[in-house]
Amino acid sequence: QVQLVESGGGLVQAGGSLRLSCAASGRTFSRNAMGWFRQAPGKEREFVAAINWSGGSTYYAGSVKGRFTISRDNAKNTVYLQMNSLNAEDTGIYYCASDQQRAGIMTHEYEYDYWGQGIQVTVSS
Repeated sequence: QVQLVESGGGLVQAGGSLRLSCAASGRTFSRNAMGWFRQAPGKEREFVAAINWSGGSTYYAGSVKGRFTISRDNAKNTVYLQMNSLNAEDTGIYYCASDQQRAGIMTHEYEYDYWGQGIQVTVSS
Protein backbone atom coordinates (compact mmCIF):
# COMPACT_ATOMS: atom_id res chain seq x y z
CA GLN A 1 0.00 0.00 0.00
CA VAL A 2 1.26 3.45 -0.93
CA GLN A 3 0.16 6.66 0.73
CA LEU A 4 0.60 10.03 -0.93
CA VAL A 5 0.22 13.26 1.01
CA GLU A 6 0.21 16.62 -0.75
CA SER A 7 1.15 19.91 0.89
CA GLY A 8 1.94 23.49 -0.09
CA GLY A 9 -1.33 24.58 -1.58
CA GLY A 10 -3.20 27.74 -0.71
CA LEU A 11 -4.29 31.14 -1.97
CA VAL A 12 -2.00 33.19 -4.18
CA GLN A 13 -2.40 36.27 -6.34
CA ALA A 14 -2.17 36.04 -10.09
CA GLY A 15 1.45 36.14 -11.18
CA GLY A 16 2.61 34.53 -7.96
CA SER A 17 4.20 31.17 -7.23
CA LEU A 18 3.55 28.09 -5.14
CA ARG A 19 5.45 24.86 -4.64
CA LEU A 20 3.49 21.70 -4.03
CA SER A 21 5.06 18.70 -2.36
CA CYS A 22 3.90 15.10 -2.35
CA ALA A 23 5.39 12.79 0.25
CA ALA A 24 5.12 9.11 -0.57
CA SER A 25 5.33 6.03 1.58
CA GLY A 26 6.59 2.74 0.23
CA ARG A 27 9.98 1.29 -0.51
CA THR A 28 9.66 1.38 -4.29
CA PHE A 29 9.26 5.14 -4.72
CA SER A 30 12.59 5.53 -6.49
CA ARG A 31 11.45 3.08 -9.18
CA ASN A 32 8.01 4.57 -9.79
CA ALA A 33 6.68 7.08 -12.27
CA MET A 34 4.96 10.03 -10.62
CA GLY A 35 2.53 12.62 -11.88
CA TRP A 36 0.45 15.65 -11.01
CA PHE A 37 -3.14 16.18 -12.09
CA ARG A 38 -5.67 18.88 -11.29
CA GLN A 39 -9.40 19.38 -11.29
CA ALA A 40 -10.94 22.80 -11.76
CA PRO A 41 -14.46 23.53 -10.49
CA GLY A 42 -17.02 21.98 -12.79
CA LYS A 43 -14.39 20.29 -14.96
CA GLU A 44 -12.87 16.86 -15.27
CA ARG A 45 -9.52 16.05 -13.78
CA GLU A 46 -6.68 16.76 -16.19
CA PHE A 47 -3.02 15.90 -16.55
CA VAL A 48 -0.51 18.54 -15.46
CA ALA A 49 2.99 17.03 -15.34
CA ALA A 50 4.82 13.73 -15.11
CA ILE A 51 8.30 12.58 -14.18
CA ASN A 52 10.09 9.29 -14.68
CA TRP A 53 11.73 7.20 -11.96
CA SER A 54 15.06 9.01 -12.00
CA GLY A 55 13.84 12.53 -12.62
CA GLY A 56 15.76 12.63 -15.87
CA SER A 57 12.65 12.85 -18.01
CA THR A 58 9.65 15.12 -17.57
CA TYR A 59 6.55 16.01 -19.55
CA TYR A 60 4.01 18.83 -19.21
CA ALA A 61 0.56 19.75 -20.37
CA GLY A 62 0.66 22.56 -22.88
CA SER A 63 -1.19 24.91 -20.56
CA VAL A 64 1.57 24.79 -17.92
CA LYS A 65 4.71 24.22 -19.98
CA GLY A 66 7.28 26.88 -19.28
CA ARG A 67 5.58 27.89 -16.02
CA PHE A 68 5.53 24.68 -13.96
CA THR A 69 8.41 22.38 -13.08
CA ILE A 70 8.10 18.85 -11.74
CA SER A 71 10.99 17.34 -9.83
CA ARG A 72 11.67 14.59 -7.34
CA ASP A 73 13.99 13.72 -4.49
CA ASN A 74 14.16 9.96 -4.23
CA ALA A 75 16.11 10.15 -1.00
CA LYS A 76 13.16 11.93 0.57
CA ASN A 77 10.42 9.98 -1.24
CA THR A 78 9.01 13.30 -2.41
CA VAL A 79 7.89 14.78 -5.69
CA TYR A 80 7.46 18.52 -6.19
CA LEU A 81 5.56 20.83 -8.48
CA GLN A 82 6.94 24.35 -8.71
CA MET A 83 4.27 26.63 -10.13
CA ASN A 84 5.21 30.09 -11.38
CA SER A 85 3.27 32.84 -13.16
CA LEU A 86 0.02 31.47 -11.81
CA ASN A 87 -3.26 32.64 -13.27
CA ALA A 88 -6.92 32.11 -12.43
CA GLU A 89 -7.14 29.14 -14.82
CA ASP A 90 -4.69 27.28 -12.57
CA THR A 91 -7.22 27.24 -9.73
CA GLY A 92 -8.30 23.77 -8.69
CA ILE A 93 -7.56 20.75 -6.60
CA TYR A 94 -4.14 19.29 -7.34
CA TYR A 95 -3.46 15.58 -6.97
CA CYS A 96 -0.24 13.65 -7.06
CA ALA A 97 -0.26 10.11 -8.34
CA SER A 98 2.05 7.12 -8.33
CA ASP A 99 2.40 4.41 -10.94
CA GLN A 100 3.60 1.22 -9.27
CA GLN A 101 3.87 -0.70 -12.52
CA ARG A 102 5.97 1.56 -14.68
CA ALA A 103 8.97 3.85 -14.38
CA GLY A 104 8.56 6.10 -17.41
CA ILE A 105 6.39 9.07 -18.32
CA MET A 106 2.67 8.47 -17.83
CA THR A 107 0.03 11.04 -18.79
CA HIS A 108 -3.29 9.20 -18.33
CA GLU A 109 -5.22 8.77 -15.12
CA TYR A 110 -5.78 5.06 -15.69
CA GLU A 111 -2.03 4.45 -15.69
CA TYR A 112 -1.67 5.51 -12.06
CA ASP A 113 -2.33 3.18 -9.16
CA TYR A 114 -2.34 5.46 -6.12
CA TRP A 115 -3.58 8.99 -5.56
CA GLY A 116 -3.21 11.61 -2.90
CA GLN A 117 -6.21 13.21 -1.27
CA GLY A 118 -5.71 16.41 -3.22
CA ILE A 119 -4.86 19.94 -2.19
CA GLN A 120 -6.55 23.19 -3.06
CA VAL A 121 -4.78 25.87 -5.09
CA THR A 122 -6.65 29.13 -5.54
CA VAL A 123 -5.33 31.94 -7.72
CA SER A 124 -7.02 35.30 -7.26
CA SER A 125 -7.11 37.67 -10.20
